[in-house]
Amino acid sequence: MLWFVCSSHSCLQAQLTCSFPFVPEEIEDVGEIAKRDRSHIEKTLKLNEDKPADDYSATLQRLRKIYHSSIKPLEQSYRYNELRQHEITDGEITSKPMVLFLGPWSVGKSTMINYLLGLDDTPYQLYTGAEPTTSEFTVIMHGPKLKTIEGIVMAADSARSFSPLEKFGQNFLEKLIGIEVPHKLLERVTFVDTPGIIENRKQQERGYPFNDVCQWFIDRADLIFVVFDPTKLDVGLELEMLFRQLKGRESQIRIILNKADSLATQELMRVYGALFWSLAPLINVTEPPRVYVSSFWPPEYHPETHKDLFLKEEISLLEDLNQVIENRLENKIAFIRQHAIRVRIHALLVDRYLQTYKDKMTFFSDGELVFKDIVEDPDKFYIFKTILAKTNVSKFDLPNREAYKDFFGINPISSFKLLAQQCSYMGGCYLEKIERAITHELPDLLGSIGLGKKPSVLSCDTTGCGETPRNRYKKP
Repeated sequence: MLWFVCSSHSCLQAQLTCSFPFVPEEIEDVGEIAKRDRSHIEKTLKLNEDKPADDYSATLQRLRKIYHSSIKPLEQSYRYNELRQHEITDGEITSKPMVLFLGPWSVGKSTMINYLLGLDDTPYQLYTGAEPTTSEFTVIMHGPKLKTIEGIVMAADSARSFSPLEKFGQNFLEKLIGIEVPHKLLERVTFVDTPGIIENRKQQERGYPFNDVCQWFIDRADLIFVVFDPTKLDVGLELEMLFRQLKGRESQIRIILNKADSLATQELMRVYGALFWSLAPLINVTEPPRVYVSSFWPPEYHPETHKDLFLKEEISLLEDLNQVIENRLENKIAFIRQHAIRVRIHALLVDRYLQTYKDKMTFFSDGELVFKDIVEDPDKFYIFKTILAKTNVSKFDLPNREAYKDFFGINPISSFKLLAQQCSYMGGCYLEKIERAITHELPDLLGSIGLGKKPSVLSCDTTGCGETPRNRYKKP
């Protein structure tokens, strides 16, 4: 059954002819559906330019060297991956920007990807329909020819950025699929289509940790499109959980109200207001996310709607996408620097816990009870306040205190060394190396892109090592 927000028979008929190129044979007599011009897509995304893609291999190689020599030793020594479950691989450092599509079922996520890539009526197109059609996480990437790759193969290939997905189990890998398509846009970006959110308790039994998998992709996405349509504006438990996972990534989120030409102007205004009403409790930020209102599919816009407005909205979204692609390298360096800042803060905290433990221990003390007291109430021993006072760390970058209860529950404090002991004659000190990467090496690498200028040497005193990198492609 197909549901529409429609007030007249003529509107319903127009939707059947405009919105669904996959109509069954018995109603194909309405004639061939007119397709809209795609020249604005090719122009905005620069798909017709013969200019070879910029070669960033030397910069990426330098970035990879900085990570392995200056960040990873401290990360491994203090087991940062067990705190945040975010392991950076070489494939992730060299990967293309990732655009993630999220939202309820049958709102047009797969159709939108087909439209952006021009895959409709080709052997490459993703399957679409009015019913829930995408049950897998589908990664659309570039390849010399059309090719489908099973999830177990993608996870086994260390050269790709998807090898860490193996930790979610074989049931999930059976729901992961890769599609290689010879398309110019995919030479610069990777799209990820996700299963639609279904607010039905029985259908939520997916057989794998759906929310954890979503979080993995959210953490690595450069741009996140959350897609809605006029018929699916209600917010249930699964959608609420999704927006909780998106917290902290607001600058990457773009809300899309799709299928906008299926409504008359007055109805569209009401739906737009209803969408904000539904999402307001879920997005707790001062600045609302950017919302695009259009219809992202090949058929021409409905003639009695605001075609010019929808086209401008579409071009604005394409410019947003192109900006992410153009700033790929800057964003990658900023991401590694932000990761380094978090690793440094984690190491300083573990060092502070360890130092406090050693200070409180006496010959007659029970080590387990002493450390339990420290972990249960770190404020009593000024653990976090000491870090803020002495190490140029922003209070907004400090991790949750509760997380360290779990962390030390599986990692005994005795298994760590003090930061002062993490030094060698040839390799130097781990802390000094990561601070040099944060304040000198990564900013210098960032400054060398494009203009070829080296930024002035910075220090923690002027920038604060706890500074969070600015999102460089966020629209003003």
